[in-house]
Amino acid sequence: MFIQTETTPNPATLKFLPGRSVLGEGTLDLRSHDDADLSPLAQRLFDVRGVAAVFLGSDFVTVTKAEAEWPQIKPAILGAIMEHFMSGAPVLSDGVKPEAADADEFYEAKDAEIVATIKELLDTRVRPAVANDGGDITFRGFKDGIVFLNMKGSCSGCPSSTATLKNGIENLLKHFVPEVSEVQAV
Repeated sequence: MFIQTETTPNPATLKFLPGRSVLGEGTLDLRSHDDADLSPLAQRLFDVRGVAAVFLGSDFVTVTKAEAEWPQIKPAILGAIMEHFMSGAPVLSDGVKPEAADADEFYEAKDAEIVATIKELLDTRVRPAVANDGGDITFRGFKDGIVFLNMKGSCSGCPSSTATLKNGIENLLKHFVPEVSEVQAV
């Protein structure tokens, strides 16, 4: 098994591509060792000293380090991913479902058409690019012209995430949806 590794805009995060489906659909953002019981793969990764967060995507795993250095923990992470997939164990624990993109959304019914346009733009223009960088951005809400987005994986805590939000996503949404005045991360 060959696992490709890619850097992300977040220096604390690496993207691992095992060459096979990880979740297929949806994502799962695990921010602590306590969350790891949702995924046997995440349990193996959190057992590596220095792993602070694990993000599971369709065909990739993004790992965020704490204070460790990549040359010291990367081999152990590669080993944990390889060992997991070679064992045939499931990626998710029994009964666990990947996070749905529309979980806990808020907006007024009168804004449904605006929200549909915002979601389409996010799904077709933003999320594919962000997934290439090992993360995900999902719609959370729309109120008084402000779009609220949830940043996951390598996007969470990334030094360039504010620039991505303000210069990229906000400008895109303002261009296509005049009702949008601002974009904020939740």
